[in-house]
Amino acid sequence: MIILGGSSRQSLANLRGTLDEKIKTLAAADCATASADLFGVLKTLNSSIGLRRALTDPSRDIPAKSALITDLFGKGIGSVALELVIAAVSLRWSSPLELADAIEQIAVEAESSAANHNSELDRVQDEIFELSRLLVANGDLRQALNSSADDSEHKQALVAELFAGKFSASTVRLLNALVAGLRGRSIEQAIAAYSHAVAARRNRITAHVRTAIALTPAQREKLTNALTKQIGQPVHVNVEIDAAVIGGVAIRFADEIIDGTIVNRLAEASRELVG
Repeated sequence: MIILGGSSRQSLANLRGTLDEKIKTLAAADCATASADLFGVLKTLNSSIGLRRALTDPSRDIPAKSALITDLFGKGIGSVALELVIAAVSLRWSSPLELADAIEQIAVEAESSAANHNSELDRVQDEIFELSRLLVANGDLRQALNSSADDSEHKQALVAELFAGKFSASTVRLLNALVAGLRGRSIEQAIAAYSHAVAARRNRITAHVRTAIALTPAQREKLTNALTKQIGQPVHVNVEIDAAVIGGVAIRFADEIIDGTIVNRLAEASRELVG
Protein backbone atom coordinates (compact mmCIF):
# COMPACT_ATOMS: atom_id res chain seq x y z
CA MET A 1 0.00 0.00 0.00
CA ILE A 2 1.34 3.45 -0.86
CA ILE A 3 2.10 5.76 2.05
CA LEU A 4 0.86 9.32 1.61
CA GLY A 5 0.97 12.31 3.87
CA GLY A 6 -1.10 15.44 4.34
CA SER A 7 -4.46 15.70 2.60
CA SER A 8 -3.60 12.79 0.29
CA ARG A 9 -3.75 10.27 3.14
CA GLN A 10 -7.38 11.05 3.95
CA SER A 11 -8.24 11.31 0.26
CA LEU A 12 -6.90 7.81 -0.37
CA ALA A 13 -8.89 6.48 2.59
CA ASN A 14 -12.03 8.07 1.15
CA LEU A 15 -11.29 6.70 -2.31
CA ARG A 16 -10.79 3.18 -0.96
CA GLY A 17 -14.14 3.50 0.81
CA THR A 18 -15.73 4.44 -2.51
CA LEU A 19 -14.09 1.39 -4.09
CA ASP A 20 -15.62 -0.79 -1.35
CA GLU A 21 -19.07 0.52 -2.21
CA LYS A 22 -18.64 0.19 -5.98
CA ILE A 23 -17.45 -3.42 -5.93
CA LYS A 24 -19.92 -4.72 -3.34
CA THR A 25 -22.25 -6.18 -5.95
CA LEU A 26 -19.72 -6.91 -8.70
CA ALA A 27 -18.75 -10.35 -9.92
CA ALA A 28 -15.09 -11.34 -10.33
CA ALA A 29 -15.05 -10.52 -14.05
CA ASP A 30 -16.52 -7.06 -13.41
CA CYS A 31 -13.86 -6.33 -10.76
CA ALA A 32 -11.15 -7.37 -13.24
CA THR A 33 -12.65 -5.12 -15.92
CA ALA A 34 -12.74 -2.16 -13.53
CA SER A 35 -9.09 -2.83 -12.67
CA ALA A 36 -8.06 -2.94 -16.33
CA ASP A 37 -9.94 0.31 -16.96
CA LEU A 38 -8.20 2.00 -14.03
CA PHE A 39 -4.80 0.85 -15.25
CA GLY A 40 -5.69 2.38 -18.63
CA VAL A 41 -6.45 5.69 -16.94
CA LEU A 42 -3.19 5.41 -15.00
CA LYS A 43 -1.25 5.00 -18.24
CA THR A 44 -2.71 8.25 -19.54
CA LEU A 45 -1.99 10.08 -16.28
CA ASN A 46 1.59 8.82 -16.30
CA SER A 47 2.10 10.18 -19.81
CA SER A 48 0.96 13.73 -19.06
CA ILE A 49 2.07 15.82 -16.11
CA GLY A 50 -0.13 18.62 -17.48
CA LEU A 51 -3.20 16.45 -17.14
CA ARG A 52 -2.24 15.43 -13.59
CA ARG A 53 -1.81 19.08 -12.67
CA ALA A 54 -5.15 20.03 -14.20
CA LEU A 55 -6.93 17.28 -12.27
CA THR A 56 -5.34 18.18 -8.92
CA ASP A 57 -5.42 21.98 -9.26
CA PRO A 58 -7.32 23.20 -6.15
CA SER A 59 -8.42 26.35 -7.98
CA ARG A 60 -10.26 24.29 -10.61
CA ASP A 61 -13.80 23.38 -9.56
CA ILE A 62 -14.95 19.78 -9.24
CA PRO A 63 -17.55 19.92 -12.06
CA ALA A 64 -14.83 21.04 -14.47
CA LYS A 65 -12.55 18.20 -13.43
CA SER A 66 -15.37 15.69 -13.68
CA ALA A 67 -16.27 16.96 -17.15
CA LEU A 68 -12.65 16.61 -18.25
CA ILE A 69 -12.54 13.01 -17.02
CA THR A 70 -15.81 12.22 -18.80
CA ASP A 71 -14.56 13.79 -22.05
CA LEU A 72 -11.28 11.87 -21.90
CA PHE A 73 -12.43 8.48 -20.69
CA GLY A 74 -16.23 8.31 -20.80
CA LYS A 75 -16.38 6.26 -24.00
CA GLY A 76 -13.36 4.08 -23.30
CA ILE A 77 -13.95 2.70 -19.79
CA GLY A 78 -16.83 1.23 -17.85
CA SER A 79 -19.09 3.13 -15.47
CA VAL A 80 -17.48 1.72 -12.31
CA ALA A 81 -13.97 2.88 -13.21
CA LEU A 82 -15.29 6.19 -14.52
CA GLU A 83 -17.12 6.90 -11.27
CA LEU A 84 -14.03 5.97 -9.25
CA VAL A 85 -11.79 8.31 -11.25
CA ILE A 86 -14.34 11.12 -10.94
CA ALA A 87 -14.40 10.47 -7.19
CA ALA A 88 -10.60 10.62 -7.14
CA VAL A 89 -10.34 13.99 -8.89
CA SER A 90 -13.00 15.39 -6.55
CA LEU A 91 -10.62 14.86 -3.62
CA ARG A 92 -7.58 16.91 -2.59
CA TRP A 93 -4.08 15.59 -3.30
CA SER A 94 -0.82 16.98 -1.97
CA SER A 95 0.84 16.58 -5.38
CA PRO A 96 -0.24 15.62 -8.91
CA LEU A 97 1.82 12.44 -8.71
CA GLU A 98 -0.12 11.23 -5.67
CA LEU A 99 -3.34 11.18 -7.69
CA ALA A 100 -1.67 8.65 -10.01
CA ASP A 101 -0.40 6.71 -6.98
CA ALA A 102 -3.96 6.45 -5.66
CA ILE A 103 -5.38 5.29 -8.99
CA GLU A 104 -2.71 2.59 -9.09
CA GLN A 105 -3.61 1.52 -5.55
CA ILE A 106 -7.31 1.04 -6.28
CA ALA A 107 -6.55 -0.62 -9.63
CA VAL A 108 -4.51 -3.28 -7.82
CA GLU A 109 -7.19 -3.61 -5.14
CA ALA A 110 -9.94 -4.04 -7.75
CA GLU A 111 -8.01 -6.94 -9.32
CA SER A 112 -7.40 -8.31 -5.83
CA SER A 113 -11.17 -8.31 -5.32
CA ALA A 114 -11.55 -10.35 -8.50
CA ALA A 115 -9.06 -12.84 -7.07
CA ASN A 116 -10.94 -12.85 -3.76
CA HIS A 117 -14.18 -13.76 -5.54
CA ASN A 118 -12.33 -16.69 -7.09
CA SER A 119 -10.84 -17.72 -3.72
CA GLU A 120 -7.37 -16.94 -5.08
CA LEU A 121 -6.30 -13.86 -3.13
CA ASP A 122 -3.85 -15.77 -0.96
CA ARG A 123 -2.47 -17.37 -4.11
CA VAL A 124 -1.93 -13.95 -5.70
CA GLN A 125 0.02 -12.79 -2.65
CA ASP A 126 2.17 -15.91 -2.75
CA GLU A 127 2.83 -15.61 -6.49
CA ILE A 128 3.91 -11.98 -6.29
CA PHE A 129 6.31 -12.97 -3.51
CA GLU A 130 7.53 -15.87 -5.65
CA LEU A 131 8.31 -13.45 -8.48
CA SER A 132 10.37 -11.29 -6.13
CA ARG A 133 12.44 -14.35 -5.21
CA LEU A 134 12.85 -15.32 -8.86
CA LEU A 135 14.29 -11.88 -9.61
CA VAL A 136 16.88 -12.29 -6.87
CA ALA A 137 17.91 -15.66 -8.26
CA ASN A 138 17.78 -14.76 -11.95
CA GLY A 139 19.64 -11.61 -12.96
CA ASP A 140 18.74 -12.00 -16.64
CA LEU A 141 15.02 -12.04 -15.82
CA ARG A 142 15.42 -9.00 -13.58
CA GLN A 143 17.21 -7.10 -16.33
CA ALA A 144 14.59 -8.06 -18.92
CA LEU A 145 11.69 -6.89 -16.76
CA ASN A 146 13.54 -3.82 -15.49
CA SER A 147 14.08 -2.33 -18.95
CA SER A 148 12.55 0.90 -20.24
CA ALA A 149 8.83 1.47 -20.77
CA ASP A 150 9.41 1.33 -24.53
CA ASP A 151 9.81 -2.43 -24.17
CA SER A 152 6.44 -2.94 -22.45
CA GLU A 153 5.05 -5.23 -25.16
CA HIS A 154 8.15 -7.41 -25.03
CA LYS A 155 7.99 -7.56 -21.24
CA GLN A 156 4.32 -8.49 -21.27
CA ALA A 157 5.04 -11.23 -23.81
CA LEU A 158 7.75 -12.51 -21.47
CA VAL A 159 5.32 -12.49 -18.54
CA ALA A 160 2.84 -14.50 -20.59
CA GLU A 161 5.52 -16.97 -21.68
CA LEU A 162 6.81 -17.55 -18.15
CA PHE A 163 3.71 -17.31 -15.99
CA ALA A 164 0.49 -17.81 -18.00
CA GLY A 165 -0.97 -21.12 -16.88
CA LYS A 166 1.38 -21.27 -13.90
CA PHE A 167 0.21 -18.21 -12.00
CA SER A 168 -3.43 -17.25 -11.50
CA ALA A 169 -5.11 -15.07 -14.11
CA SER A 170 -5.29 -12.18 -11.62
CA THR A 171 -1.56 -12.38 -10.91
CA VAL A 172 -0.71 -12.41 -14.61
CA ARG A 173 -2.92 -9.37 -15.22
CA LEU A 174 -1.26 -7.52 -12.33
CA LEU A 175 2.21 -8.44 -13.60
CA ASN A 176 1.33 -7.21 -17.09
CA ALA A 177 0.25 -3.87 -15.64
CA LEU A 178 3.33 -3.76 -13.42
CA VAL A 179 5.96 -4.32 -16.12
CA ALA A 180 4.21 -1.89 -18.46
CA GLY A 181 4.07 0.84 -15.84
CA LEU A 182 7.14 0.91 -13.62
CA ARG A 183 6.62 4.68 -13.28
CA GLY A 184 10.29 5.42 -12.66
CA ARG A 185 10.68 2.64 -10.10
CA SER A 186 12.89 -0.41 -10.21
CA ILE A 187 11.12 -3.71 -10.75
CA GLU A 188 11.71 -4.55 -7.07
CA GLN A 189 10.12 -1.30 -5.91
CA ALA A 190 7.11 -1.83 -8.17
CA ILE A 191 6.64 -5.39 -6.92
CA ALA A 192 6.79 -4.16 -3.32
CA ALA A 193 4.13 -1.52 -4.06
CA TYR A 194 1.82 -4.09 -5.67
CA SER A 195 2.42 -6.58 -2.86
CA HIS A 196 1.44 -3.97 -0.27
CA ALA A 197 -1.68 -3.03 -2.25
CA VAL A 198 -2.78 -6.68 -2.47
CA ALA A 199 -2.16 -7.07 1.27
CA ALA A 200 -4.20 -3.93 1.93
CA ARG A 201 -7.20 -5.46 0.16
CA ARG A 202 -6.60 -8.77 1.97
CA ASN A 203 -6.73 -6.95 5.30
CA ARG A 204 -9.89 -5.16 4.21
CA ILE A 205 -11.83 -8.40 3.87
CA THR A 206 -10.32 -10.31 6.79
CA ALA A 207 -12.32 -10.46 10.01
CA HIS A 208 -10.39 -11.00 13.25
CA VAL A 209 -12.59 -12.69 15.84
CA ARG A 210 -11.76 -12.97 19.55
CA THR A 211 -13.72 -15.45 21.63
CA ALA A 212 -13.23 -17.34 24.88
CA ILE A 213 -13.99 -20.72 23.30
CA ALA A 214 -13.60 -22.11 19.81
CA LEU A 215 -16.45 -21.57 17.40
CA THR A 216 -18.21 -24.62 16.07
CA PRO A 217 -18.08 -25.12 12.27
CA ALA A 218 -21.74 -24.07 12.08
CA GLN A 219 -21.09 -20.89 14.09
CA ARG A 220 -18.06 -20.03 11.98
CA GLU A 221 -20.02 -20.55 8.76
CA LYS A 222 -22.92 -18.42 10.03
CA LEU A 223 -20.56 -15.61 11.04
CA THR A 224 -18.70 -15.77 7.72
CA ASN A 225 -21.94 -15.62 5.75
CA ALA A 226 -23.22 -12.65 7.77
CA LEU A 227 -20.01 -10.66 7.29
CA THR A 228 -19.84 -11.56 3.61
CA LYS A 229 -23.37 -10.25 3.15
CA GLN A 230 -22.53 -7.04 5.00
CA ILE A 231 -19.26 -6.35 3.16
CA GLY A 232 -20.40 -7.61 -0.24
CA GLN A 233 -17.20 -9.61 -0.74
CA PRO A 234 -16.11 -13.07 0.43
CA VAL A 235 -14.69 -12.65 3.92
CA HIS A 236 -11.85 -14.59 5.56
CA VAL A 237 -12.37 -15.23 9.28
CA ASN A 238 -9.41 -15.61 11.65
CA VAL A 239 -10.39 -16.81 15.13
CA GLU A 240 -8.30 -16.06 18.22
CA ILE A 241 -9.06 -17.89 21.46
CA ASP A 242 -8.65 -15.42 24.32
CA ALA A 243 -9.59 -16.43 27.88
CA ALA A 244 -9.71 -12.74 28.86
CA VAL A 245 -12.84 -12.34 26.75
CA ILE A 246 -14.81 -14.41 29.34
CA GLY A 247 -17.85 -14.63 27.07
CA GLY A 248 -19.27 -13.18 23.88
CA VAL A 249 -17.40 -12.33 20.70
CA ALA A 250 -15.33 -9.37 19.50
CA ILE A 251 -15.05 -8.83 15.73
CA ARG A 252 -12.72 -6.46 13.89
CA PHE A 253 -12.83 -6.04 10.12
CA ALA A 254 -11.98 -3.20 7.75
CA ASP A 255 -12.41 -0.06 9.86
CA GLU A 256 -15.14 -1.46 12.09
CA ILE A 257 -15.06 -3.05 15.54
CA ILE A 258 -17.97 -5.00 16.98
CA ASP A 259 -17.24 -5.78 20.62
CA GLY A 260 -19.89 -7.99 22.18
CA THR A 261 -17.69 -9.47 24.88
CA ILE A 262 -18.85 -9.65 28.48
CA VAL A 263 -15.77 -7.65 29.51
CA ASN A 264 -16.80 -4.81 27.22
CA ARG A 265 -20.42 -4.92 28.37
CA LEU A 266 -19.32 -4.74 32.01
CA ALA A 267 -17.06 -1.81 31.19
CA GLU A 268 -19.93 -0.01 29.47
CA ALA A 269 -22.22 -0.66 32.42
CA SER A 270 -19.57 0.69 34.79
CA ARG A 271 -19.19 3.87 32.71
CA GLU A 272 -22.96 4.39 32.73
CA LEU A 273 -23.07 4.00 36.53
CA VAL A 274 -20.24 6.50 36.98
CA GLY A 275 -21.91 8.88 34.58
